[in-house]
Amino acid sequence: MYVSVRDIPRGTRIRARVPRVVVVLGVVSLITDISTEMVTAVLPIYATLALGLTPLAYGMLDGLYQGATVVVRLLGGFFADRLRRPKLVAGSGYAIGAVAKLMLLPVGGAGTLSAAVGVDRAGKGLRTAPRDVLIATAGPRDRLGRSFGVHRALDATGALLGPVVAFGLLALAPGDFDMVFVVSCCAAVLGVLLFVHHVPEHRTETEGGVSLRDVAALLRITRFRRLLCAAAVLSVATIGDSFLYLVLLRNEAVTTRWFPLLFVCTSLVYLALAVPFGRVSDRYGRNRVFAAGYGLLLCAYLSAVLTGGAAGAGLCLMFLGAYYAATDGVLPAAAAPLLPVELTATGISVVQAAVAGGRALGAVAFGAVWTAAEGATAVWTFAAALAVALLTAVPMITRARDQRTEAR
Repeated sequence: MYVSVRDIPRGTRIRARVPRVVVVLGVVSLITDISTEMVTAVLPIYATLALGLTPLAYGMLDGLYQGATVVVRLLGGFFADRLRRPKLVAGSGYAIGAVAKLMLLPVGGAGTLSAAVGVDRAGKGLRTAPRDVLIATAGPRDRLGRSFGVHRALDATGALLGPVVAFGLLALAPGDFDMVFVVSCCAAVLGVLLFVHHVPEHRTETEGGVSLRDVAALLRITRFRRLLCAAAVLSVATIGDSFLYLVLLRNEAVTTRWFPLLFVCTSLVYLALAVPFGRVSDRYGRNRVFAAGYGLLLCAYLSAVLTGGAAGAGLCLMFLGAYYAATDGVLPAAAAPLLPVELTATGISVVQAAVAGGRALGAVAFGAVWTAAEGATAVWTFAAALAVALLTAVPMITRARDQRTEAR
């Protein structure tokens, strides 16, 4: 069943029609991201100022934020394929995320905060691959980039609104983080209800169950293996958003009062470019757009340390949002056509787990370098690492056959 573009919010309209389930899943992600990004926007300040964590301790927390999804992503994809019920697995992930918001209320130290963050990320990891399978199987393969672009644009709208809500709540009651957490939990529950009642289950028609041997066989698919290796190499040299924002804060490019709105600016750029980059990837090749996205990330690093004040912050946020638009939805769109139908969720989860694991290592490493030196030195170190990673990964990606031919 398809919906007209008139049914899609103005900011995400495209010329071609997209499946109805893509729009519904996008709205679910919008609501869920309002919930998640409300917490994400205040977490750096809450952890470093209210709880007094050092950059290294926050790096370990951010590493947990990324790494907690690795194993769960793999399990989510595997069980979605094995049970052939991606909706059930994804819905469980959304429910776990809602429970995690309640766990934030009694937080009084790094330990309880880490537990709450870990549960929240586990929920995200569980739902991501099954949800992306629902998107990938909803429409024609030659428009996967477009479908993922629409979903990510709606997702980015939630990521934009979440920090605005957090900013407004803290403006009304400065320092009342509990109020932020309660509102976040309510939004998460609303997203779960919408998902349960308005997203249909998708069942594959394959016979027999999926085994671990089948999963291992994915690595024998040459083009998939190259894409996986490239994504993993690039992700290790990725600096988390929160760290980049803290660098801007320490360099006095922004003040504490406006800190939550940095997330808004990044999401605004992401929202504006997600659909255009998706369409470009369908036309000119998803691998190329994905690689170009990390070039934009390198520009974000350089902007953060080379250009001071509001101008440097603005350039950094612009490049960061463009990086997400060129990679977040493009990566699963690039991977899906390379995979057997019965292993689509598992394959997507393997790629996403590799990215999450790399980012977790990068977060801990960045926190360690910052603790030993300073924020600017850490950014320069990671800029050099990303440049080397691009030189390593781009040949692996461009050697693979263009995904435009895979989609037809």
